[in-house]
Amino acid sequence: MIEKLYQIYLQHSNVCIDTRKITPNCLFFALKGPNFNANEFAIKALEKGASYAVVDEEKYVLDERYLWVEDALETLQKLALKHRRQLHCPVLGITGTNGKTTSKELCFQVLKQKYKTTATAGNLNNHIGVPLTLLSIPLNTEFAIVEMGANHIGEIDFLCRLAEPDYGVITNVGKAHLEGFGSLAGVLETKTELYRYLSEKKRPIFIKDNQQILIEKIPGHCEKINFGQQADSKWKITNKGAQPFVKVELDTNEIQSQLIGDYNFDNIALSIAVGLEFGVSDKQIKEAIECYTPSNNRSQIIETKSNTVLLDAYNANPMSIEKAIHNLSTINHQKKVMILGDMFELGIEADKEHIHVINQCLNSGIKEVYLVGEIFSRLNQTNYKSYENTTGLKEHLQNHQVDDAFVLIKGSRSMKLEEVVDYL
Repeated sequence: MIEKLYQIYLQHSNVCIDTRKITPNCLFFALKGPNFNANEFAIKALEKGASYAVVDEEKYVLDERYLWVEDALETLQKLALKHRRQLHCPVLGITGTNGKTTSKELCFQVLKQKYKTTATAGNLNNHIGVPLTLLSIPLNTEFAIVEMGANHIGEIDFLCRLAEPDYGVITNVGKAHLEGFGSLAGVLETKTELYRYLSEKKRPIFIKDNQQILIEKIPGHCEKINFGQQADSKWKITNKGAQPFVKVELDTNEIQSQLIGDYNFDNIALSIAVGLEFGVSDKQIKEAIECYTPSNNRSQIIETKSNTVLLDAYNANPMSIEKAIHNLSTINHQKKVMILGDMFELGIEADKEHIHVINQCLNSGIKEVYLVGEIFSRLNQTNYKSYENTTGLKEHLQNHQVDDAFVLIKGSRSMKLEEVVDYL
């Protein structure tokens, strides 16, 4: 069935799983979720222009445009693997707790200076997103970048078996998705599944030269492509600071990025190392990095009428919030304000980690701090103002204007803290 389906896919290579996003002549996969059965929507997908619908319940098959399989998700994954094995280009796999998407976007910008490059769109990085990413890669692609995320042990290994990366990098490891991983040790065990896969396949690993916790997890016989500030690294890249945008030095050339925060140095350094490893010129690398601007609520600088806002409200975990607080403390600005939202998927560690963040705020010396969310509100015993939801903070800001401040907004996506910007 996969061979037959692959021939259909070659004629209808736009794969869709959402009837709201149907494009003409696409191939629709009817996936199931906890609250829906897309088999029920297969007829709608065809009516809206799909050429075929892959379903896994026979009762929904009405004519030859319906392709009946045992399991639509498993078939999608097998089809993606079949396509991956037809590609004749290097595949770079990227995972990690923080920085995956920014690193992926920077590597894409650098590599496309020289190669026809395809990369994961948005954050399609799970057991559904990775197959969709693979199936979006044209056969004439010269370089592919696949982002891989995980929230439970074994997931990165599974995604590696689908994407079959030729090179890999783990951006970092921190406390996130602890409900699924159980502990930081579980996070480390899962992320380094990428290392074990690459070791098995005798493929190289990109590694920043000061990430000792990760370096120790690389199998001894694995080829390492070291990059960073240490003299013995293969690719030497120097951090020249962030006030507020990161500046780096490559040989004697300065590269002024539009990314804010020292924590983004690692992401920039990776993209430079990847570019150098694959023959992209210094000039092309400089141009690619200097032209890249973040979007989608990730480390965006927004100049409002009254303030400078650093909007980083796409995601939050203990590691990323700690880095954001530290970064704000280093920025030269007379008045600084923090708006922090709850962190989710921390399991039994949730209260402890939120208390730790509150203590970091106290130690930062930053006086004006707003804590948003049920967890922060319940645990807050400081003079900081706290609100159970974003609406409460917006109401406060309507009546108490913040002026002439550098404002950090950081929280989990579902807190919708980006809505606060209009009140600053």
